[in-house]
Amino acid sequence: MSDLLHETFAMVVPDLQRHCRDRWVLIGSAAARLIGADVTVADVDVLTSVRDAESLIAHWQSHLDGAHAPDGSDHFRSRFARFHFAGLPVEVMGGLELSGVHGWQPVQVREIVTVSCGDMAVPVPSLADQIRVLESFGRPKDQKRAGLLRAL
Repeated sequence: MSDLLHETFAMVVPDLQRHCRDRWVLIGSAAARLIGADVTVADVDVLTSVRDAESLIAHWQSHLDGAHAPDGSDHFRSRFARFHFAGLPVEVMGGLELSGVHGWQPVQVREIVTVSCGDMAVPVPSLADQIRVLESFGRPKDQKRAGLLRAL
């Protein structure tokens, strides 16, 4: 794992454990990396409840990137916020929903595994669930990550 990723986890995981009242889980490239995929991690994506996203926005106010607008707003919606820490940016998605043939549907992680990262326990979707979630997103970068995860 890269030093930047470890540094970011060291800064944010204790706060996630302390301030989130509902289940939270990493998704995206950081989750894929933690489970063993050889992917580049540009940021850390955290899936939370809307309530916990609001709590983190208040707690991490000094790190908030108020100018960042996420891509794909026609495809995704959530209580979104991006934060800058000394390591990698952290993106919180509270109540993430995906637009599809049945309208807006919540993105649900069904099976969580805990990965040890130093002395931290970090929740990520199981291998099969990461593949399912990434494939549901339908974007080329997510399809590529899903392929790397299938190869594990």
